[in-house]
Amino acid sequence: MTTPAPAAEPLLDWTSAAQIAARLARPGATAPRDDLDALVAGLRAAAGDAVGHVLEVTGMTPATPRAAGALGDVHVVDRAGWTRANAQSMRAMTDPVMAAVAADVPPTTAAARLAGAAEVGGLLALLSGRVLGQFDPYGAGHAPGHGRLLLVAPNVLQVERALALRPRDFRLWVCLHEQTHALQFAAAPWLADHLVGRVGDLMSGVTRSSVAMARAPLREKAAVVGRTVLRAVRGELVTPLDGILGPEQRRELEEITAVMALLEGHADVMMDAVGPRVVRSVRTIRARFEKRRDGEGAPALDVVLRRVLGMDAKLAQYRDGAAFVRAVEERVGRDGLNAVWSEPDHLPSAREIADPRAWVRRVHG
Repeated sequence: MTTPAPAAEPLLDWTSAAQIAARLARPGATAPRDDLDALVAGLRAAAGDAVGHVLEVTGMTPATPRAAGALGDVHVVDRAGWTRANAQSMRAMTDPVMAAVAADVPPTTAAARLAGAAEVGGLLALLSGRVLGQFDPYGAGHAPGHGRLLLVAPNVLQVERALALRPRDFRLWVCLHEQTHALQFAAAPWLADHLVGRVGDLMSGVTRSSVAMARAPLREKAAVVGRTVLRAVRGELVTPLDGILGPEQRRELEEITAVMALLEGHADVMMDAVGPRVVRSVRTIRARFEKRRDGEGAPALDVVLRRVLGMDAKLAQYRDGAAFVRAVEERVGRDGLNAVWSEPDHLPSAREIADPRAWVRRVHG
């Protein structure tokens, strides 16, 4: 009788990461209890109202009745709740990767796992103030194609106040975007596993590169970090991985980024496509929100930090993906665009995101 191999050590202490993130996350906008109750109820109502509009405007349908349930699983959370949910999802995505590379990576000490938890916890706490909503297909207890929708109440309240927006319109607008993401995964139940597989391949390479970097002289490590920060200060789009990616990993990241650009751009186009009939102030919301996305009036330090964290690269995804979606629809219509959700081979490559006609030729002939 063979003895089973010991389980791989987790990448970091995820319990501590969640606790640290929740403790560091600032509470955000506040209001009297009655107003907060109305906010939560309003977000839940908006999430429910968005479903029918998204189904109509996209022309998409969930692949199965179970997948359709993903459009109804709504969680209104505070910033600490968002960090806990994301720590949970990150563990679900990274544990299989660590199991796969365990033989190549030296065992981590408890101190190293705790240090990693502090880094991840701090990053999640920072990001928790910037997220309005998120569809999470990888939450614990959720099968692929049946995720959960997280709406971060204090952030929604803060933005609608700062931009002087009509609360009912803005809340529905946010939910239209996130419910479009839910429908993407419900219409293409293979998508969650496909992304996990591709991200897992990338992370395997990055993990090995990180081990090599950890063994490098301190001067070499400092040079990598310094170059990344310098590029951010100069205004270049950078991501936190730029310093350790090799050519093959960079290509893999570009292809993953292309898929994410599709998801974000498609959701952006569809949330506006409902038009003023549904969201009366949609044009005002979009104009003011774009200025906010661009960081108009933001302190210089905030702009640099956003670049170092890769958030400007995220904004480029929205715009590149939206341009792809609009260009494809001009040529083959919305039904032709929806072929993208039929199978993994129909997802656009990085080259096709920049050249939508190439995708149309490949998929539609």
